Amino acid sequence: MLIGVNVPNFGPGTRPEVLRDWARTVEGLGFDLLMVSDHVAITPDVAAQYPAPFYDPFTTLSWLAGTTERIALGTTVLIAPYRHPLLVARMAANLNDLSGGRFVLGVGIGWARQEFEALGVPFHRRGALTDELITTVREAWRDDGYRAGSIPVWVGGHGDAALRRAVRLGDGWHPLRQTPAGWRASLARLKEIADDEGRPVPGLAPRILLRVTEAPVDDRRLGEGTLDQVAQDLEDLRADGVQAVVLDPFVGDPEETRHPHAPWRMLAAVRELSELSELSDKKETQ
Repeated sequence: MLIGVNVPNFGPGTRPEVLRDWARTVEGLGFDLLMVSDHVAITPDVAAQYPAPFYDPFTTLSWLAGTTERIALGTTVLIAPYRHPLLVARMAANLNDLSGGRFVLGVGIGWARQEFEALGVPFHRRGALTDELITTVREAWRDDGYRAGSIPVWVGGHGDAALRRAVRLGDGWHPLRQTPAGWRASLARLKEIADDEGRPVPGLAPRILLRVTEAPVDDRRLGEGTLDQVAQDLEDLRADGVQAVVLDPFVGDPEETRHPHAPWRMLAAVRELSELSELSDKKETQ
């Protein structure tokens, strides 16, 4: 199971040198994937959670591709309705080519009504526009001129429409910040929809919160609690057949972006746990 990190590309503490240090830290710790999020117009509904500066994901990942060597790079998630599909196809293909085939395109329908209004995009059509984008992007990539290579498409969301979209159009299903019970229910529903559609279950690639606490947490989301609880969550996800999990150390206060060393320490502790688990697995197979 690959383990990645969602890096904050927004907030008062985010600067080019901080993004560079995030990338070098995440790659240096041995994580497999670095992902960033997406907003275009930082309207009040967006700014309340993800204030400026907000670095564009394609620009940011292109720059970070030049400061890293092996780690995969992706979007969690690109808001599909905000851009023309051919523009996304071109930027994604270029980024994948320039990074040596390291790009993952995660897409979602979006939620910020004011941002949709600012961009002149109809909010009520966001699902259909997302379907159109994925279909058009895949068609464009068949043209050798794009030099797209093999770019995985992860589909975000956990409602029925999102699950059906992941089954029909995605290489992976990429739900965000679920509880253990919510994950189990959504996974069961995903399998039902795949059966209904007569299609295979897409790859599983959840993004989970990372919030390490000293005392155990009862009512929690995946990735939240003591190191033992986090380790158990990762083991459970691996047992569920998850191919990649993205750890999201941003709890919700934009001031966190001023203090990146705190999440780096959490990530180092989790990485050490996963390395110990891998060593244990190797011993059992010897």
